[in-house]
Amino acid sequence: MKAYTDKKQSKKLAEILPIESADMGCIPSAEDDDGNTLYTAEYKSEVIFDEDCIPCWSIAALLDALPASCDNGCHCLSLINPNPNDKTEWLCAYEDCYGDLMFECYADNSINACYEMILKLHELKLL
Repeated sequence: MKAYTDKKQSKKLAEILPIESADMGCIPSAEDDDGNTLYTAEYKSEVIFDEDCIPCWSIAALLDALPASCDNGCHCLSLINPNPNDKTEWLCAYEDCYGDLMFECYADNSINACYEMILKLHELKLL
C-alpha cells in the first residue's frame, strides 16, 4: 500500500498546497524518482523544505487538504474502494445528497485518487 506521495506528485502538490500541510517529511531531490529515501515526519522540525528536499503528503494530509464540500455544502467528499473483492480501484468523488457524482477521480490507490482530485479542484479554482 502506498504510504505517501511520490516525488512527481510531491513536486506538483508543493506548488498548490501549503508546505506546512506535508506530514510525511520529505524526499531528497537528489534521489531517483522512486524516492527510496524518505526523511520521516519525526525529523520534520529539523528539515528545511527547499529545492533539495521535496515534502510528502500522507492520505490523512491529502484528505485534510480537500474541502468537505466543493460548493455551498450540497456536495460532499467521498473516498471509497467500490470493488473491495475485485480489482483494487479507488474513487475520490464529490457527490450530492442523492449519490450522483459531480466530480470523480479513479486510481489504483487512495493516495493517487486524492492527488488527482486535488489537481482537478485546483484547475477549477475550487480548492
